[in-house]
Amino acid sequence: MDTEFPGVIFQSDSILRQTQNNYAVMKTNVDNMHLIQVGLTLSDCHDNLPTFGTSNRFIWEFNFCEFDVTCHPHAPHSIAFLQRHGMDFHKNRTIGVSIMRFTELMMLSGLVCNNYTHWITFHGAYDFAYLIKVLSHRFLQMQPFLPPNLSDFLQLVKFFFGQEVYGVKHLIRFCPNLYGGLDKVSESLGLDNSAKKSHHAGSDSLVTLHVFNEIKRRYFHTHNDLKK
Repeated sequence: MDTEFPGVIFQSDSILRQTQNNYAVMKTNVDNMHLIQVGLTLSDCHDNLPTFGTSNRFIWEFNFCEFDVTCHPHAPHSIAFLQRHGMDFHKNRTIGVSIMRFTELMMLSGLVCNNYTHWITFHGAYDFAYLIKVLSHRFLQMQPFLPPNLSDFLQLVKFFFGQEVYGVKHLIRFCPNLYGGLDKVSESLGLDNSAKKSHHAGSDSLVTLHVFNEIKRRYFHTHNDLKK
């Protein structure tokens, strides 16, 4: 899974970036901004993507209509960066999907609240945070904000996304010679990114899956090794 959002507008003023302070900064950003895009790549335990009986393989990318670049808070450099990579904010606003309708269908799909689903992100704190905000608002009747403390947030992550959540950015700390962002790690692993559309959530979710599987193959010999 991958998301695109309007950047980070609030920064920590603490010299010691402790865990709770990091969460407070993330909460302030997520509470004040809208999700732009979600990308989902689904595979089975053998890394097969859905084909629906065709010769094609499918991934999903959802563009949301709530974010209005003309009036909603955002980091200008992040928006300019996304525009350079082909993001059309006017089109999203005009014909994008409703985030509330998306969360309803996501819940009905069986992807969330399902311990048989394993979630893989690259650097997923903000990815999960934006989805937790809308899922908890829609289904738990909470205010459209993240909970005030980190422990409650982690309980919601466990409730909606289960026990099997992996962050590739964390895993590469245990992999010699792997560092940097998603594109850099993918390149270091020698993966073919010829069809990739960088900084589009659908494409990045697919690359995240490929990177995770290659790291698992090279560096982690058992499923339990990944969970240590």
